[in-house]
Amino acid sequence: MKFTRETHASLTIRSATDSEICIGDDVFKRTIALTTDAVLDIWPEKTIEDLIEEDFAALLETEPAVIVLGTGATNIFPPRELVFAFARRGIGLEFMDTAAAARTYNVLASEGRQVVAVLYL
Repeated sequence: MKFTRETHASLTIRSATDSEICIGDDVFKRTIALTTDAVLDIWPEKTIEDLIEEDFAALLETEPAVIVLGTGATNIFPPRELVFAFARRGIGLEFMDTAAAARTYNVLASEGRQVVAVLYL
């Protein structure tokens, strides 16, 4: 019996620190959003506490199953209404520190899941 590994072409986060996020050969020193296909370098300059559902409009067009929100060096809770808005849509919203979010995104993307991420420094 021959085993083959199924691979999914997707962006991979190489590292995420308090000061930068490395994706492939690109280094970002600001908050970014990404899908498995592209970095969306258009994230609004908002605190996590001020996020609303409309901020995620471009990401929602990709029909994600899960949104991973990296909240920086520490875990910050997003607004309750935002969590409820995604629950009503049937989309998971997972929030954690950015390093953990980067690892989680990589695992889900490597499994071929419909995942997007927003990563704050």
